[in-house]
Amino acid sequence: MNGKLPHPFPYQGSKRNIAPKILKFFPEKVERLIEPFAGSAAISIASAYYGLSKYFIINDLNKPLVDLLRMIVEQPVKISELYEKLWNEQLDNPRKFYDYIREQFNLTGKPEYFLYLLARCVKGSVRYNGNGEFNQSPDNRRKGMRPKKMRENILGVSLLLKGKTEFYSKNYRDILKLATPRDLVYMDPPYQGVCRNRDTRYLASIQFCEFVESLEELNNRNIKYIVSYDGRTGEKVHGNKLPESLELTHIEIAAGVSSQATLLGKKAVTIESLYLSPALSEEISTIKSTKPARQLVIGELF
Repeated sequence: MNGKLPHPFPYQGSKRNIAPKILKFFPEKVERLIEPFAGSAAISIASAYYGLSKYFIINDLNKPLVDLLRMIVEQPVKISELYEKLWNEQLDNPRKFYDYIREQFNLTGKPEYFLYLLARCVKGSVRYNGNGEFNQSPDNRRKGMRPKKMRENILGVSLLLKGKTEFYSKNYRDILKLATPRDLVYMDPPYQGVCRNRDTRYLASIQFCEFVESLEELNNRNIKYIVSYDGRTGEKVHGNKLPESLELTHIEIAAGVSSQATLLGKKAVTIESLYLSPALSEEISTIKSTKPARQLVIGELF
């Protein structure tokens, strides 16, 4: 690898850019890292790259996404060759070819089709219609990651995770049952919903009360976990904070200047929130206070 973390495809909401800051709050020894809402698996990739965990569980309710990640890890050469074939076939008419592959993906769910769509869709932003079909448009200014670079990234991820990763596409609560006190769970839930309004970015949302109950259960079992949940951009707050009754340590991480604010002619820093479980806060040496909801601001320190 070339000294950079390998990432085969862009994915909106990925914690790729702030992964090193999140890793600062990992305990010294993690037997297994569990990602119930894996997305692009950015935290697992970063954790493997820095040698912070021995084994990994990657789960996401989006089955085609999990199928793609599994193929990247377990069959890197095959998926690289399939992507290169699609990339070359698009060159005569990229927009028409994108529409065709999107239609074929919605019919078959093939991993190589999904990889091509993710490489070319607008802002790496996944969108689904009411029938659960991928309906995001292409970014017509680019043709997607070039095959050589794609192959390098795929092989890099496979090198890091092959032979030590389990893949699932289950409800997150079923995955949390697998956690033991020797594991670390990293959760980046897709949507703070009340389940009446579905966010078109995701195939399913989660209920706030159900998620809080899950965290309470993890606390009772002495499970170490980190949650990425709410945040803010300038003065605008995104989402509700988790309740103080969970006795979590609240940390704010500066994630850089908001691209959306820049487009509007403003300059606002995006702040991401992390919540550390009581079991994790007690273990890591960087957090010494035992008070609930203690807030730190991690800016330019890392």
